[in-house]
Amino acid sequence: MADNDLRPIIIKKKKVIAGGGHHGGAWKVAYADFVTAMMAFFMLMWLLNATTESQRKGLADYFSPTIPVARISGGGDGAFGGDSPFSEEVLSQDGTGATSLRPTEGRQALGLEGSEHDAEEDAANLAEIEGSLTGDGGDSILSDLARPHIETRLTDEGLVIEIYSRPGQPIFDSDTGMPQPWLADLAVSMANLFGTVTNGVAVEAHIAAEPLVRATESGWQRTTERAQLIRALLEGGGLDAQRIARVTGHSDREPLIDPPISPRNDRIEVILLRARY
Repeated sequence: MADNDLRPIIIKKKKVIAGGGHHGGAWKVAYADFVTAMMAFFMLMWLLNATTESQRKGLADYFSPTIPVARISGGGDGAFGGDSPFSEEVLSQDGTGATSLRPTEGRQALGLEGSEHDAEEDAANLAEIEGSLTGDGGDSILSDLARPHIETRLTDEGLVIEIYSRPGQPIFDSDTGMPQPWLADLAVSMANLFGTVTNGVAVEAHIAAEPLVRATESGWQRTTERAQLIRALLEGGGLDAQRIARVTGHSDREPLIDPPISPRNDRIEVILLRARY
């Protein structure tokens, strides 16, 4: 028997790695994640450079939760703790949430600056009072006698309520210098209406120019006395005296229309001032 027949038979098995390479395909996933992260980073840098502060704030608000979440536990009271952590009694004092007694937190929850929120609320209050005077919302507080003598307008200073004379229908009696009865009633009604807000009030008086100069009376004195009369009527109607910001007489120096002697220039202006004045 030959020696070759006595040798053991050795079988070699070669292990084949399907992925190929010394790390398989895992590196491709890692590389894809890296490229995605870099793309997101460069997009972020581009957005920061290409947007304004207000636009960035809008983007931040878009991704913020719509319901404020307290950073600390608020807890509720009662047997089952049913009160919201954002209620008036247990509101978390960390700059979130909003209540009527905490306007600062309210502005933060609304995403508005404090001054912007105040201005919007103030404008809405003035517009509502103007509507009550003119009857835009239905009934008007003006009497039939007062309505033809009244004009209102919203200005940067506030709500101007202009009360003026008409031909043959002065707002002050020419003999006694006292306001007409309907004007006295109107002043009381305005005082009640102004009680719904806390804005300051200014009273200004103007007169029409006269063709002849009076030797015994000054236009400055007459308009100042008229403004003081209206102030007294407003305070008598319940308006807090501390809310009166100024009382001024302008004589005939600021005619509203031409000619200066027109009765339309004989007027009283009661101004419900905006909060910033």
